[in-house]
Amino acid sequence: MIEKIGVIGGGMIGGVLCQEIARRRLARSVGLVDIMPPDLAKGKCLDIAEGSPVMRFDVRMEGSKTYEVLEGARLVINTAGVPRKPKPDGTLPTREELLETNLKITNAVGAGIKEYCPDAIVISIANPLDAIVYRLNQILAPPRGRLMGMAGVLDSARYRYFVAEAAGVSVENVEALVLGGHGDTMVPIRSACRIAGLPVTQFLDEETLQKLEERTRKAGGEVVKLLGSGSAFVSPAWSALEMAEAILFDKKKIVAVSALLDGEYGVSGLFIGVPAVLGRDGVEKVLEIPLTDEERKGLEVSIEAVKKTCAEVDAMIRKM
Repeated sequence: MIEKIGVIGGGMIGGVLCQEIARRRLARSVGLVDIMPPDLAKGKCLDIAEGSPVMRFDVRMEGSKTYEVLEGARLVINTAGVPRKPKPDGTLPTREELLETNLKITNAVGAGIKEYCPDAIVISIANPLDAIVYRLNQILAPPRGRLMGMAGVLDSARYRYFVAEAAGVSVENVEALVLGGHGDTMVPIRSACRIAGLPVTQFLDEETLQKLEERTRKAGGEVVKLLGSGSAFVSPAWSALEMAEAILFDKKKIVAVSALLDGEYGVSGLFIGVPAVLGRDGVEKVLEIPLTDEERKGLEVSIEAVKKTCAEVDAMIRKM
């Protein structure tokens, strides 16, 4: 247990994060920031605090519209941003379409972290994921490894679930990795997918695997359409906490994260979803894994998509 964890954004993901941090006793206090009126952050924190005698945890919950509530946080999880909502014609806006609005929010988020907890390790969930974490890096300029995006844990979990369901086995038996950008160009790495240590191809045929991999790429949108309003919130929160616990307990755990690359996979200066070792210092090591020719080509396409989005970030920031 650490002294304090900060959460930015009190929406659906932020609410799950706060209650899970308290329930799992990961910190002695939680600071939640949300600008929504009348006082969303305080309301959510009070609701959780009032249930603490039932759940038997002594964690101080503090909510605020302003960022001073983050002071002293060793770890910050950023969820702040406008979620994807269906358009009038029923189609979904791309993550890139949310970019301009969420960049403005990110500027405020970065300024708040920089003022009140500049040494915190930061996990960012807000979309478009790779672009937002790229902008946070520009603002915060932290040591490499202390800022990362949550994408690969969730994307890999979705892939694992779909494979387990199709193969008729426990999700605990399935290992999988999804790399690249957090969007339609993400790359499920079939060659790294195992069921009880055996290649997934021993359990599922080519046609089935192709369908599962395509479903993985579209999984976020599938949830949005089914909900009708808002987007996935439980699985992203749990995925961020998987990363947080690896850091807080210094697990040296290998998970897929959006990490700042410095030559790995032929990329420098961009946040790309890759397997990495997480420990007390954040991203402690980026792992380069063997890929098939098809997987390598897919990753190159995904990297180019991230480059394009980050170029849009730079252009938008110059105009702000």
